[in-house]
Amino acid sequence: MPEICRFLGIVILMYFADQNPPHFHVKYNDYKAVMDIQTLNILAGYLPGKVRGLVEEWAELLMMWQSKDFHKLEPLV
Repeated sequence: MPEICRFLGIVILMYFADQNPPHFHVKYNDYKAVMDIQTLNILAGYLPGKVRGLVEEWAELLMMWQSKDFHKLEPLV
């Protein structure tokens, strides 16, 4: 599975020919989760609250790219 981003010990991975709904995988220490790209809901697994918040902020960039609705975001850290 290709790694598409790594920050603060969080690894984001994505299969590009995976099943619907469009989603990405998140690994952080011993935690793993699958998150829906559009809703950012966790489809499977678990992430600690702070990690989930950081991933949701990062994922907003992906949604921004897809929608072309560009706006400023606060830094992740």
